[in-house]
Amino acid sequence: MAVPIAYYLVLSAILFSIAVGAFLIKRNIITIFMSIELMLNAVNLSFVAFAYQWHRVQGQIFVFFVMVVAAAEAVVGLAIIIAIFRSRSTLNVDQVNLMKL
Repeated sequence: MAVPIAYYLVLSAILFSIAVGAFLIKRNIITIFMSIELMLNAVNLSFVAFAYQWHRVQGQIFVFFVMVVAAAEAVVGLAIIIAIFRSRSTLNVDQVNLMKL
């Protein structure tokens, strides 16, 4: 007995909504970073669900590329976060004002 695709899409929408809410509310760079990753994973869930429904492999290939980009983004993003923490000694977005002189 297969799970309907609507369940996967609702779960994906809920995860994406939680991630957007956390992105807009939280002030910690790590939490914002995790919210972006959760958004990417929610979209990946939708891609996989549609690929399974339509019996196409293109959705799964696209998910693979999104995961590769997310991994690269994680490496670069964490390096930037570590550099910001070392220079400012905080991860609060309001206190990290690198653009100001």
